[in-house]
Amino acid sequence: MSAIQITHLKKTFASQPVLNDVTLHINHGEFVAVLGPSGCGKTTLLRLIAGFEPLDQGTICVGERLLSSSEIHILPEKRALGIVFQNYALWPHMSVVENVEYSLKVAGLDRAERQQRTLDALALVGLTQFSARAPAELSGGQRQRVALARCLVARPSVVLLDEPLANLDVHLRTSMEEEFSRFHRHSGATMLYITHDQQEAMALADRVVVMDKGRVMQFSTPEMLYREPANAMVARFIADGRVLPVEQIRPDGKGMADVRLFNHPLRLRASSQQPECPQGQISLHAADLRLATATEVGIPSRLTRKVYRGGYQQWDVELESHPEYPLSLNVSDTLRHNIGDSVLLTIIDGWVIPVN
Repeated sequence: MSAIQITHLKKTFASQPVLNDVTLHINHGEFVAVLGPSGCGKTTLLRLIAGFEPLDQGTICVGERLLSSSEIHILPEKRALGIVFQNYALWPHMSVVENVEYSLKVAGLDRAERQQRTLDALALVGLTQFSARAPAELSGGQRQRVALARCLVARPSVVLLDEPLANLDVHLRTSMEEEFSRFHRHSGATMLYITHDQQEAMALADRVVVMDKGRVMQFSTPEMLYREPANAMVARFIADGRVLPVEQIRPDGKGMADVRLFNHPLRLRASSQQPECPQGQISLHAADLRLATATEVGIPSRLTRKVYRGGYQQWDVELESHPEYPLSLNVSDTLRHNIGDSVLLTIIDGWVIPVN
């Protein structure tokens, strides 16, 4: 089994805490993405799991095997982990087939098995016809496929991916996302994917770790991160969410609560454990807002910006009573309003952020 168990992990560089009490359990065969702002500690987490850095406190286990603790540090080459780097890390003087085969050669496998496993790996990533080429003769996407084949050929039970699509353009990223999904299905490996790109994380991962300032803010499915953020940091970070203050939170204990937003009554989703509170916060996304109809009592607002998004417009608005809380919503591209126009908003969904 290749479950990853990380317990109370701490790491400090030059007296500056980088990871602070990180605990995660990643299931066997699960695809987990680690997401967060720059400097949150996600790359350091990968380096500790890979063995490139010793930890200060805590433990890292894969299956029943202890890889790191304050007393034990297994070297990277002894951990039997697959790693795919952002810069591909290919040998420039070797051909594609030699790059992929190299780890098997070092491991001492016989020639026939090396060749068969190498050919199988190249076929899986669609590079059979490029096997004799040098890395310099390949595109960025093709070089990333070589790196994937090199990882796949070793048949690792755990694969660590360090922002592997960061150097590719938008179109190549989309095709490589499909490649990673296929790689995961074929290998059955446990995969930990470090990225700063939310779309990648939400599209690929079974679950996502959101980190900030060296701590785990939330570890959940993409849908739960979007719909039920655990705190204001996650609410703001995921999909350009907005956080607004509310008053008179009265939950019904069944997943809904009545609140007042700047004296406007709303009924929104809430945790079944949400207590009654005089004050709190809610999380909203663009999809939670729409323009009020003629029969609705909307929230007076002002249009501050319009962006054409292809088939629809993104409107940025500010509430007339509280312009310090900007909001965004998506509307039909046929609407003809001008910057500065008054509009009425209706909030059709939202989440009461749990009290920590």
